[in-house]
Amino acid sequence: MTSHLHALCFDAHDPVRLARFWADFLRWETAEGSSDGITLRPSDDTGFRLCFLPARERKTGQNHMHFDLTSTSLDDQEQVVERALQLGARHIDIGQRPEEGHVVLADPEGNEFCVIEPDNSFLAECGFIGALASDGSQETGYFWSRALGWPLVWDQDQETAIRSPHGGPKVTWGGPPLMPKTGKERLHFDLAPPAGSDQQAEVDRLVSLGATRIDIGQGDVDWVVMADPDGHEFCVLTPR
Repeated sequence: MTSHLHALCFDAHDPVRLARFWADFLRWETAEGSSDGITLRPSDDTGFRLCFLPARERKTGQNHMHFDLTSTSLDDQEQVVERALQLGARHIDIGQRPEEGHVVLADPEGNEFCVIEPDNSFLAECGFIGALASDGSQETGYFWSRALGWPLVWDQDQETAIRSPHGGPKVTWGGPPLMPKTGKERLHFDLAPPAGSDQQAEVDRLVSLGATRIDIGQGDVDWVVMADPDGHEFCVLTPR
């Protein structure tokens, strides 16, 4: 059996503050029993957790992944933006054009996210977290489809998207040109093999699909650090 997407992890200078922002904004609850960070449990069909891990380095460049959040009307979009600002977000400029309908914001540590206009048909059937939009190649979209066992729901002009058979957000890759990779990513996936399976067998399967094992100075830990075909890091946890 394939691993499931256990969590999207954020490196955070202040994990408590960042987790509080996202918990309040998404209306998610803190999960108990997190030993190395703060974990939020979804209150909707998102299907994966958010984990905030302590990191010394502050954010320097644009993240390769960000949330696209949906809205139901122009008034709702304005209210979502206003609520985010009240909780500690801010407007940012990443080169978006004035005629584009989405609003680009950053959380208290500068992680980008977008509040999408209400008439966006691509996210029409998705929940509040409509998509996790990623900078990445078509090859990497294919890799993650096979790695998670999620079907492709978009594959056109080198842009790809996958979605869990159980619903929840889409994960998208925008195709070329790709952003240059500089240092360790501040956001990464944690995958977990199913209980009773073998972690090493899953690592071997992911390598056969195009991933590589990498060393980021993790030392002697019970998870395995890997990179997808575009070089973006992810971790394979022990079975659970």
